[in-house]
Order: sequence, then structure tokens, then C-alpha cells
Amino acid sequence: MRLSKIFGLHSVQAALAYSPKKIHSAWIDAQRQDKRLAQVIDELLALGIEPEKADRKKLDRFADGNNHQGIVIEVEMPGELSESDLKTAVENLSETALFLVLDNVQDPHNLGACLRTADAAGVHGVIITKDNATGITPTVCKVASGAAETVPVYQVTNLARTLRWLKEQGLWIMGAAGETTQSVYKTDFTVPLAFVMGAEGKGLRRLTREQCDLLVSVPMLGQVKSLNLSVATGILLYETVRQRAG
Repeated sequence: MRLSKIFGLHSVQAALAYSPKKIHSAWIDAQRQDKRLAQVIDELLALGIEPEKADRKKLDRFADGNNHQGIVIEVEMPGELSESDLKTAVENLSETALFLVLDNVQDPHNLGACLRTADAAGVHGVIITKDNATGITPTVCKVASGAAETVPVYQVTNLARTLRWLKEQGLWIMGAAGETTQSVYKTDFTVPLAFVMGAEGKGLRRLTREQCDLLVSVPMLGQVKSLNLSVATGILLYETVRQRAG
């Protein structure tokens, strides 16, 4: 069991909404009194968790100096799933597959944002690499706003091998690459597929790129040549949602 501290009203409310049974303890600012904090305290008490009153210095230390808004909780962290779990999930899918693959993504803010969008877009799972990449951390959970609890995250040791296996199961592997002229708006996303997004500033690794059936890009009409990873991910996923809804 991995325990970690989460802070801030929004993050605590997300934990209460999505994983209340994983909350182990809580600390509140003894000097702070406001309606939002009082509501959170009532919800914690209803779970049988009585928040411990603490001074601001202690809360600042728990939150590593970040803005905690007067509350910190300790929760059981969600864990990454295995390659075996991924295979079981793919084999048991009854819907058109939609997976998001992150190739050596190291920024926890990007992973958290991608999880949040993946949840909203109905993605069946996010696949991450075990080495040279971020896993599920307190920062990821905070940015994901509950999606780290709802979207399965599969951690694999050999991404190229995993992509080959996904192709054998009938999925199309679509890689995002800024240099290609194949627009996301002229590509069929109604097929079973896995989107592969490269690392920040580096893009797709060679072996990963070689496993892609097709490379697609988001049209860039201004002077900027690339988008933030999580923004580009959102565009691809929601173009898929649009096409499949139509």
C-alpha cells in the first residue's frame, strides 16, 4: 500500500467523490473557517475520519510549501496495472477500442492532464512506459482531479512489443508527429485504435514510430510549430469522440 498526501479543496473533494474509502487521515487549519472547508469536514466526518487540527506551518510542510487551502489528507495511491492486465482488458472489450499510449512522458502534470481528458473522452486505458517516464504520483493525482482513480493505467516494459501485440488484436496504431501532412481531420478514427504520443520535446522514439500504422498531425496555422502534449492529446481524443458519435 502506497500512502501519499494530497492537499487543496479541489483535490480533496475529488478524492471524496471518486475514492472515499482510500482516505486514511486528514489535517485542517485550526484557524480557517469557511463554507467550503466546513462542507469537506462534514463529508470526512461522515466517513468516520475526524480531521486533526494543525497549525499552518505543519500544513505547509505536508504540502511542500504549496497552497493547501487549509486542508491536507493522506490517501492510498492508485497503482499502475500490468501488461497482463492490459491483455485481459483488450481481450474482454465489447466496444470499439480506444487507448492512449504515452511514450516516455516524464512530466507528471502532462500525465495528470492526459488522464483527465482520457476519462472525459471514454478512453479504455492509458499505457505508459516503465522506464524513463513518470508513473502515478501525488502531482498526477492532483492534476487528474479524480481521473487517476477512474482510468486504468497500464505500465509496460517494452512498448514496441506491446504495440505489436495490440496490432495483432486488430487495433490501429496512430502516432502523433508534427512533420507529417496527414491531418487528424482527414483520418478515420472510427476503427479500433491506440493513439501514441511522444515525450515532451522529443517526440516518438524510433522503435515506437516504426510500430505505428499511420502518423497524424494537428494543423498548425500560426507561427508556433507544436502544441503542449496534453492539448494535442485532447484534440485527437475529441476528434475521435466526434467521429464515433456521428
